[in-house]
Amino acid sequence: MLRLERYLFRMAALAFVVSLAILTSIIWITGALREVSLLTSKGQTILVFLTLTGLGMPFVMASITPIALFGSVLYCLNKLNADSELVVLSAAGVPPLLLLRPFLALSGLVFLGLMVFHTFVIPVSFNAVDEVSKRIHADFISNFAKPGAFNQLEAGLIFHYRERAKDGSLRGVFIQDRRDPQEISTFISEVGELVEKNDDVYLVLHKGSAQRPRGAGDSSLVTFDDYAIDLSGFAHRASDAGKPRPRNRDTLALLKFNPSDPEEKPVAGEARAEIYERLTSPLYALVAGLVAFAALGEARTTRQNRGLAIFGAILAFSAVRIFGFADALMLRGKGGEPPLWTMIGAWGGPLAAACLSLDIIVAGPATRALALLRPRRALAPRPAPGAPASVGAQS
Repeated sequence: MLRLERYLFRMAALAFVVSLAILTSIIWITGALREVSLLTSKGQTILVFLTLTGLGMPFVMASITPIALFGSVLYCLNKLNADSELVVLSAAGVPPLLLLRPFLALSGLVFLGLMVFHTFVIPVSFNAVDEVSKRIHADFISNFAKPGAFNQLEAGLIFHYRERAKDGSLRGVFIQDRRDPQEISTFISEVGELVEKNDDVYLVLHKGSAQRPRGAGDSSLVTFDDYAIDLSGFAHRASDAGKPRPRNRDTLALLKFNPSDPEEKPVAGEARAEIYERLTSPLYALVAGLVAFAALGEARTTRQNRGLAIFGAILAFSAVRIFGFADALMLRGKGGEPPLWTMIGAWGGPLAAACLSLDIIVAGPATRALALLRPRRALAPRPAPGAPASVGAQS
């Protein structure tokens, strides 16, 4: 790598690390404020608080990394333009591809990091979050839940019991799960007790009933003698079936997912969207670097306005990212196979944006074709030799 390339790479990498740290800190503080109830109402230690909020950071970092990379590349190129460094490099005959190489190398490293995060780190962190949440729920029910009060385990999850017996069991248990407005579940039981099995904690209900909605104005009521609830999130049917949610499974297990399995069918859309998101999300790191360089990689003097180019780059990258989010929602939708364009769009959206940006950078065929369609300003005719000059020219 040339000294010039090392200089550009170092500048962009430093800006990327700083912007990623700032964005991550802001989001972590925002999320931590929502979990303060762990310390106040649920009686947890500061270590549990930091563990639970920290385990969610891999997913947050993976989501904001392309944005941080996009902003850092824009910042570096704008600074190089403001200091007239790009003008000097262009006048010295440095080709655009040579300037692109350090930014592309940084984007490639970020792409590899995101691939590792999405395929390995994030599923492990989700499993760890569920495990910690399960322990918090069990600890809260055992030690901090007040008899006769409607205790909120988390937003939308209400727990109530009438009294605690001498043997430690709970009497008159009521649980309502409204976390999913489409699947509100209500459990009523005469007796409940906490049971640990294989490092998992379950709330076992005896002699009760479970009520779930079936449609508009209709619901199903099922009575039971014994019913075990996994405290890590019993609203999800996949967990009730003894199988983890798609986001908690490793990538190899998702690639082997069988949507025709009756037990897997309820989460087929979630599994399909999860595997597409894991494989395509890292591509947005390449899109971020190329779109930013396509907007500001060309040398401009200090008198030329760069605001329009920056605004256009932000608009283009936002449109591509929003399209990716919308496509993921379509893939996650229920009701059978999604439209074919959603599967193609998951890959085609970021790849098309990257190819178009690269075409702009190297002035490829698409860019030349658009240049031919631009209306050209007509030049004023020169006066013939010996002809009198116009009044405006004389003045």
